[in-house]
Amino acid sequence: MLTLQEQFGQIDIYLFDQLLKGRIAPGMTILDAGCGGGRNIIYFLREHYDVRAVDISRQAVDTIRQLAAELNPSLPPTNFRMEPVDKMSFDDACADVVISNTVLHFAHDDGHFHAMMNEMWRTLKPGGLFFARLGSSIGMETRIQQIEGRRYMSPDQSERYLVDEALLLAHTERLGAELVEPIKTTVVQDLRAMTTWVLRKNSK
Repeated sequence: MLTLQEQFGQIDIYLFDQLLKGRIAPGMTILDAGCGGGRNIIYFLREHYDVRAVDISRQAVDTIRQLAAELNPSLPPTNFRMEPVDKMSFDDACADVVISNTVLHFAHDDGHFHAMMNEMWRTLKPGGLFFARLGSSIGMETRIQQIEGRRYMSPDQSERYLVDEALLLAHTERLGAELVEPIKTTVVQDLRAMTTWVLRKNSK
């Protein structure tokens, strides 16, 4: 019998929460936009979901292809591509779920953030689920130092593009999306804040 770690890997606990709530189900197509080493898709590969992923790192893409070959060899290597999130080559409306885990806070500026969001939204099917976890200024307003625009230095010395509630709500409205649940933020004591943003794409 598999251990929980073998079954789910190092999946983000808030993405795991979406599984527990039944919002991600077998038969769905999953697109991990900025997959890294694949921590969030081990379960989906093992359970034979149709998984796709992009990352700008060749090493990350090679790692994902190897994982897929071991856990779900029916998936073609072309499902896993070395591409930036803002310029993906996947078809429009190809995914039931788009995952953006700790990616959007690497945006260079407002335009880059906007481009990444538009591209992920383009690949999401009507009625599909968008899951994002990203750095924010929420609860850390007095502890971060502005560098330029929305780029800040956090107490943990990370330089990131940080969102706030107003920006996330503005993008939600711009996309014509529905908040699946309230925006949730975890403040890591004296270090940083991470926000979970889950949307449903309009089915029309």
